[in-house]
Amino acid sequence: MKKLLLLGDEAIAQGAIDAGISGIYAYPGTPSTEIMEYVFGSREAQEKNIRTGWATNEKTAMEAALGMSYVGKRTLVCMKHVGLNVAADAFINSAITGANGGLVVVAADDPSMHSSQNEQDSRFYGKFAMIPTLEPSNQQEAYDMIRYGFIISEKFEIPILVRITTRLAHSRAGVERKEADTQNNIQLPGNPKQFILLPANARRQYRHLLDIQTDFQEDADTSNFNQYFDGPDKSLGIIVCGIAYNYLMENFPDRNIPYPILKIGQYPISRPKMKRLYEECDEILVLEDGYPVVEELINSFFELGKKIKGRLEGTIRRDGELNPNIVGKALGLEIPETRPIPDLVTSRPPKLCKGCPHIYSYNALNEALAEYAKGRVFSDIGCYTLGALEPFEAINTCVDMGASITMAKGASDAGFKPSVAVIGDSTFTHSGMTGLLDVVNDKAPITVVILDNGTVAMTGGQTSSATGKIEKICEALGVEQEHIIVLNPLPKNHEENMLTFKREIEYKGVSVIIPRRECIVTAAKRLRIEKKNKEL
Repeated sequence: MKKLLLLGDEAIAQGAIDAGISGIYAYPGTPSTEIMEYVFGSREAQEKNIRTGWATNEKTAMEAALGMSYVGKRTLVCMKHVGLNVAADAFINSAITGANGGLVVVAADDPSMHSSQNEQDSRFYGKFAMIPTLEPSNQQEAYDMIRYGFIISEKFEIPILVRITTRLAHSRAGVERKEADTQNNIQLPGNPKQFILLPANARRQYRHLLDIQTDFQEDADTSNFNQYFDGPDKSLGIIVCGIAYNYLMENFPDRNIPYPILKIGQYPISRPKMKRLYEECDEILVLEDGYPVVEELINSFFELGKKIKGRLEGTIRRDGELNPNIVGKALGLEIPETRPIPDLVTSRPPKLCKGCPHIYSYNALNEALAEYAKGRVFSDIGCYTLGALEPFEAINTCVDMGASITMAKGASDAGFKPSVAVIGDSTFTHSGMTGLLDVVNDKAPITVVILDNGTVAMTGGQTSSATGKIEKICEALGVEQEHIIVLNPLPKNHEENMLTFKREIEYKGVSVIIPRRECIVTAAKRLRIEKKNKEL
């Protein structure tokens, strides 16, 4: 098969296509978005009639994927690390239901929080769910592991977690494809009660999950993704997980590393290989991009007679992503100083695009709230979160998807009034609707501002599940029709919009304001396409 130059995300997508998936489910979130985007753009995926399309949130994506697995088809579900929090209910329980058709869950972690609220490590979810977890070190392994993941998913009848990080997701390398598998036929589970988690059955299923842990361990012990490389210098043994292997190799251009190395790509980690490293070497250095997952495991496996170095011990900082220089310093190598950044180069903090409709919404909202003390606007996750920065300083919180509405409600319940929630259109349908229902049920006097730019703008302009539905959703949830107000956020409408904000903020009930104007970036893209089509 031909070799392709692919992002890590794209290698995962191509691997899934070649593994014979019948569907892919996801919610956009950096650094996982390009997996679905690649399948969207794949002519091969279209010819194979692979189901594609963005889910409303990660939980619905996980559940839909589980449903496809139930009928015997292979399916891939993708999300960023914090999205796995949203999907956790279905994800954790899927380890007890097991899988029928192969089911692979990809979680893309974001060490250093390049575009995230935290840098949690999804390997903990794999350990929590007690399912096999794969962690590729490069793009070829990402492709190979996805295909292998479907094989062992069906072998053990269990979902498989694949964990990647930002650098792997968004860097390119050559990937050699292998012959593609055909899609599974529809076939219901052999055990008709497998997916029924009533307590009596769930207890049996959970006991089965515990019983097959030894099978997972034996598979990891013999896996080609867990390799032991011997070395003559036993003063130090090195454990490398996933992409950390690349950072280690970059410090040895000749690939001649004197220390024994245990390369981990499949969990649970191989105890025999780890025991050998521990017994042969004077000290152990653990290199892992994320939390000290393996370092903690080693400390629990062995009596602490030897020094275990890493993030937990302090040789490597606990926060942030790894890089070759950090690894080199941990090895005691002399790292050349980097050249200072010239004064000519200045940082360019992120900001709202010129002409963005959110600018005019924030200007009107700020003026409407000018007579009140600061700290009254609870916001959410999207490009509109940039309203926290100068010159707007219009929002005061950003915690998790959908939290703006319920946090504003909680503040109002405490007597903090007025309270305003700002949320985007896609985030509203992702996880804001239930919060608005709480507000309506309790008749909490808050104003909810749903910034509707008709797209999931922050992650590249994907289709929003909310488009064309917001007013009907709000009315169905119980918001009074006269207090569901649509605005056009343009400079010429500033005074009118400001007065509308002011009036609804003063209203002693639930109100929803929807500033609606197309995202400036997607509008420009749409106009270019329309112009090109006319020319054709």
